[in-house]
Amino acid sequence: MNYPVCLSNSLRRLRLGAALGLLSLASIFSVCWQPEADARPTPPTANDRKITRLVTRLMQMWHISGRQIDDEIARRCLKTFLQNLDRMKLYFYQSDIDEFLAEGDQIDDAVKQGKTDLAYKIFDRFLQRVDERLAQINIALGMQHDFTLDEELIFDPEVANYPRTSEEAFDRWRKRIKLDLLNETAEGTPMEEAVEKLRRRYTNFAKRMEKTDNDELLEIYLSSLTTGFDPHSSYMSPSSLENFYIIIGLKLEGIGASLTTEDEYGYTVIKKIIPGGAADKDGRLKVEDKIVGVGQGEDGEIVDVVDMKLNDVVEKIRGKAGTVVRLEVITGEGEKRKIYNITRETIELKDSEARSRLIPGNAINLGASSKGNGSVVEKGKEPTSTIFPSGLKPDGTPYLIGVIDLPSFYMDMEGAHQGAANYKRTSDDVRRLLNEFNEKKVDAVIIDLRQNGGGSLPEAVATTGLFIDSGPVVQVKQPDGLVQPYPDPEKGMVWAGPLIVLTSKFSASASEIFAGAIQDYDRGLIIGDKSTHGKGTVQQLRDIAMILYGVDNPPEKLGAVKMTIQHFYRPCGDSTQNRGVVSDIELPSITSYLDIGESDLDYALDFDQVDPLPHENYNLVDQNLITKLRNQSEARWRMSSDFAKEIHDIELYQERKKRKTRTINREKFLAERAELNSDAEEKERIEEMINGDQEIFDPEEYYNAEVLAITLDYLHLLNHRTVPPNHLAD
Repeated sequence: MNYPVCLSNSLRRLRLGAALGLLSLASIFSVCWQPEADARPTPPTANDRKITRLVTRLMQMWHISGRQIDDEIARRCLKTFLQNLDRMKLYFYQSDIDEFLAEGDQIDDAVKQGKTDLAYKIFDRFLQRVDERLAQINIALGMQHDFTLDEELIFDPEVANYPRTSEEAFDRWRKRIKLDLLNETAEGTPMEEAVEKLRRRYTNFAKRMEKTDNDELLEIYLSSLTTGFDPHSSYMSPSSLENFYIIIGLKLEGIGASLTTEDEYGYTVIKKIIPGGAADKDGRLKVEDKIVGVGQGEDGEIVDVVDMKLNDVVEKIRGKAGTVVRLEVITGEGEKRKIYNITRETIELKDSEARSRLIPGNAINLGASSKGNGSVVEKGKEPTSTIFPSGLKPDGTPYLIGVIDLPSFYMDMEGAHQGAANYKRTSDDVRRLLNEFNEKKVDAVIIDLRQNGGGSLPEAVATTGLFIDSGPVVQVKQPDGLVQPYPDPEKGMVWAGPLIVLTSKFSASASEIFAGAIQDYDRGLIIGDKSTHGKGTVQQLRDIAMILYGVDNPPEKLGAVKMTIQHFYRPCGDSTQNRGVVSDIELPSITSYLDIGESDLDYALDFDQVDPLPHENYNLVDQNLITKLRNQSEARWRMSSDFAKEIHDIELYQERKKRKTRTINREKFLAERAELNSDAEEKERIEEMINGDQEIFDPEEYYNAEVLAITLDYLHLLNHRTVPPNHLAD
């Protein structure tokens, strides 16, 4: 199966922690990840060689750049592989790196022959160093540390060097442990408890590394190779490919829960219960419950899963709909152990599909948030200041705003491939919601793409078509240079009224196609961060086993290569690559300043242009209108203490980003912590954005309140202007 997809690269999640200066971000996995592994990787297998040869051949034949795997790609591969294992340079010695570099230029020749021996050599050395560092960590944890010393820890991996001796390595870890202890005790954890917590954390990390299997290691290594071409090309192991289909199809079979790992104790913890899933219907499993054992069937033996890799626990819990899984659980109430029998079901991931909300104008708390400190207008009262627009129409009735939260452009690929009549897809769901809005006579529609990292290219095109009559939505350039337009597949539009598209730096790829086309047609207003992510490329999935065997149902699963095969361009001819879609109205947000955009990624492809295509101008946005809206918005947010705090946090973040070290002097640490007390709040907010755990467009949140105020301003300035009726769909 070959499907065009426009998903943004998951590396942005890894970069987020570094961007915020945080030690870690919790990883939350749906119950659908990877296969069980019993021990560290075995030597390379015949399948490893087969997969490696085909991945290298496909990349050289079809990647949009047309480049070959050469010494430069080999150097990039080695650098990325080492960063994936030891980004902060805490484990390897410089002598290890020198040894690997001496062999690095041979990677290009080796992978063409299917050889991945260097990856196994490096990983074996990594496990050796992890064991050595764990011994040093335990010594450091047993020390009495002097927190009055004026010491600093280098925290920028670009500035740090690999240690040359065991003494240097120990000193690095001594300082790291001091910083960890400062972080823990500042949260109120007693010192003895903090020491034991860190001991368990690093011991469990070593255990997890030991359990890395062949598939995982091959995926890391080959993806290090493919990202040398561009950041979005990767190799997916069989389990990762299965997970990809689940995510983009919004359907899985299991109990319906999101899980995370508690590093300190090795427990698998319930992070979220998916509404409508088996666990939700059963009602006994709760958030923060700890899973310590899993059994199959009504009376299957309970297997202990404490300290087991999260992926392996997930694989045991996931299973065919209608079958029973037995969970041994430590509940949050009194730490009692209970066993729950839960029948697995097919679960639709409702939180990842298009959802809507109606907001009446007279309920909008303009200019502020009742949840913050920035209230300017008392909730429920009409504003008296001229800079706050009225939520009422001239006839005294309230405006009605319809919001559609769209986390991705999803499509049930399996259903589409099989020709199912009503397979799950974005355009059908958004069409249904827009028809409901039309029935309720909403005055404006907001499409919230702030969490939207991409998805299906055809669905991005079809969804855009719901807002324009006809014409090109995107242009796609093939590896041979041929540029092909993708037009709106259906004449007529479903929503002809005022449109707001809400974006952030997390809005990537397919969401940029949508926002770019709406902007080019002057069809709606783009509000958000300074610009979107900046991913202007299209990837294609090529199933390796299907290629090898030439059949749709091959006898084995070998994963797939996701490679960049096309550039996409807006109707105006501009690529979104690197630049993204620039907002018509920018609102202050720290996300604009995080190093998570395409231009921040290694080996990103360059911006370019093609010839523009003729397309209609709906004249619902113009520069004069944008200028008025910007001025009115800025006058409001400059009065808001919430936005003032956001601007202060941005300034502190930019100042902090310039620093390459962290203090481990307690007095200085606590002083900095007090000044930067927004870290935890910012981390929580962005984690919610990434993981989709927010409610649909909370109108009382200060940022959203300002978006609604701009929407009302927009309605007043348009004065009931819409797209002419002849453009509507029948």
